[in-house]
Amino acid sequence: MAVIQTNRTLSRGDSLKSLGAVSANTVAEVASKSDIIFSCVSNDAVLQDVAKDIIASGSIEGKVYVDCSTVHPDTSVDVGKQILQAGGQFVAAPVFGAAAMAEAGKLIFVIAGPEEAKSKMAPYLKDVMGRSVMDMGSDVSKSSLLKIAGNICVISFMEVISEAHVFAEKTGLGCATLENMLGNMFGPVVESYSKRITTGAYAPAPDGKAGFDVRLAVKDAKHALNCAKTAGTRLEVSEVALRHMEEAMASSELDGRPLDSSSMYGAIRKEAGMDFFSDVCKQMDSAK
Repeated sequence: MAVIQTNRTLSRGDSLKSLGAVSANTVAEVASKSDIIFSCVSNDAVLQDVAKDIIASGSIEGKVYVDCSTVHPDTSVDVGKQILQAGGQFVAAPVFGAAAMAEAGKLIFVIAGPEEAKSKMAPYLKDVMGRSVMDMGSDVSKSSLLKIAGNICVISFMEVISEAHVFAEKTGLGCATLENMLGNMFGPVVESYSKRITTGAYAPAPDGKAGFDVRLAVKDAKHALNCAKTAGTRLEVSEVALRHMEEAMASSELDGRPLDSSSMYGAIRKEAGMDFFSDVCKQMDSAK
């Protein structure tokens, strides 16, 4: 059976055609023709809309809906209830990994939901779309919570690495020296975060595309802070990171430029009396 795909920008699924995929114009069309439905969307409101479209597509009795988005745990619980009431089964399956990891089938899936539903979707996860699967049981809020916990780490890493790079620049140590140490001391993952700064990827060219849009990172940070407040704790590094990301988005010199989640670095540069854009960014712009 062919994979049926849809997207708000339908042409983004063109690369799947060589694999036998068929495009559909709406979520409802995908749902009506599928037994297992996967989605990955930008935020909680969009997920609620997708769930409503699936339910409105016709009978979903016995169908499995798997959502891979990063959303608030309460949203996962609410969507799960809606799908269950309509006769289907819901699995919250947020993923760790950027676009390159998705293309390589190396995502890390964090799943929670009914055992029967997880068994049905299992053949499409490990060694197909992902390299590993973490099963969090039946409570769909737990997989969302773990994804948020992971994002706390990622956002905090990016904040601290950004601060370290500004420190290296202001003291004369140099970014290349810092990045060499980060790679040797902490490995390729931390080094890859550093390279988002040193390559200028934190602020792509006006006609470019962010690796991970800062608006999504802001959404993730707010979910983390909300969950922490509810639990009676505080995430101080996340608070600082959120402030820096929001300052980056508000910077007057951007003029509609896309920003990566690492753009906090530009805001920290400004706090230290430097330009938002590094010399690397300026060189890339002048080469256009």
